[in-house]
Amino acid sequence: MRADLNGLSWRTSSYSNSDGANCVEVSDDLPGAVPVRDSKLADTGPVIVFAAAPWMSFIRTVHRRP
Repeated sequence: MRADLNGLSWRTSSYSNSDGANCVEVSDDLPGAVPVRDSKLADTGPVIVFAAAPWMSFIRTVHRRP
């Protein structure tokens, strides 16, 4: 199944590098899914779409790391 990624709203992840060099953007517009892209390649790069539950597990794990 392919998600329609046209017209999504993107935000820079709070886990991105503050100097703008390593920015990950995510969209909250797809129920049950989290599209992720590299902001440096926003118009040309790939978008990876994660199911919401595994994405939240990843975020919880990252948040626990020192």
